[in-house]
Amino acid sequence: MKQRRLGNSGLAVSALGLGCMGMSIAYGPADETEARRVLDRAGELGVTLLDTADAYGRGANEELLGGWLRGRDRDRVVLATKFGLRHDAASGRVGDVDTSPQYVPVACDASLRRLGVDHIDLYYAHRRDPEVPVEDTVGAMAALVEAGKVRYLGLSEVSAATLRRAHAVHPIAAVQLEYSLFTRDVVEGEMLATCRELDIAVVAYSPLGRGMLTGAVASRDDLTRDDNRLRWPRFSAENIGPNLELVRAVGELAATIGCTPGQAALAWLLAQGDDIIPIPGTKRVRYLEENAAAVELRLTAEQIDQLCQAVPSTAVAGERYPEQALRRVGH
Repeated sequence: MKQRRLGNSGLAVSALGLGCMGMSIAYGPADETEARRVLDRAGELGVTLLDTADAYGRGANEELLGGWLRGRDRDRVVLATKFGLRHDAASGRVGDVDTSPQYVPVACDASLRRLGVDHIDLYYAHRRDPEVPVEDTVGAMAALVEAGKVRYLGLSEVSAATLRRAHAVHPIAAVQLEYSLFTRDVVEGEMLATCRELDIAVVAYSPLGRGMLTGAVASRDDLTRDDNRLRWPRFSAENIGPNLELVRAVGELAATIGCTPGQAALAWLLAQGDDIIPIPGTKRVRYLEENAAAVELRLTAEQIDQLCQAVPSTAVAGERYPEQALRRVGH
C-alpha cells in the first residue's frame, strides 16, 4: 500500500483509507463478524487510516472499532473520528449540530471510552453550527491536543472561508469532503486551492458515489428496505436511471483500462493529487480488496479526461443529500 502525507501534520497514512460507517448503519443490515474480517484484511493490505464518527450508529461504530483494536498494536492504525452530530432522543435520527466549546471535551471523552484508546489521531468536527464561531470550536479542540487526547485536527463539510478562520486558530491537518466523479464541485475550485495553500489534505468520503459508481447497484430493487440510500435523491426512482447511464459509461471505459468501474473511479480520484486521500467504505472483504488494488492503477492523461467527459458534473441527477442533511453542509 502506498503512503500519502496527511497535510501539514506530516503524518503518513495509506493512500486509500477505510470508511467504517457502513459496517454499522446506512447500507443494509450490519454483520459484525464480516466487519471484523474486513478490518483484519485492511490491516494485511496496509490500510492504516480508519474513519468513524460518534454519530454512526449512536456510537456503535466506534465500539466496533474499539473491540477490534483491543490487544492490537495501536501505533499501526491512524484512527479518525468525528463529533458534532447529536441524535434526537425521540426519533433516534441525527438532529441538531452541536459544536459548542462546552460539548467538545464531552464528546471526545465519550469517543475515547467507546474506542478504548487514550488518544485519537485525527479528530474532526463532523458538521458546523453556523451560530457557533468556528474559532471557539477549534479553540476547544486545540485544548484536546494540548491535553494529549488528540494528535491532529480536522473539519468536515465546511466552506473555504471557515477553513481559513479555523486554521488561523490551530493547524487543520485535513478537511473531509464528499469527492467523486459524481461530486466534484464541492472540492474543485476555491476549496481545493485553499487546502493546497494551507497544506491541508482532502479526505474524500463517498468516493464511489455511495456505491453507485461500482456498478453493483442495477436498480432500486437491489437495495434492502433498511438501506438509507432509498432516501437519497440520486437513488430516487426518477434519478437512478440517468445516473446508472453515467455508471455504464464509466464501466465501458474501465473495460478498456482493464479494471472495474469502481477501480477506475478511485484511480481517477487518486490522480487528482497526492493530497487527496479517498476513504471508500465497505463491509465486504472482496470489495475492500478490489478498492485497494486501485492504488496500483496509473491512468493516462487521456483516460482521466475521458472519465471526466463520461460523467459531466451537470449530468448527475439529484442532490447529493436529502434536503434536511443539505442544510448542515457548507457553512
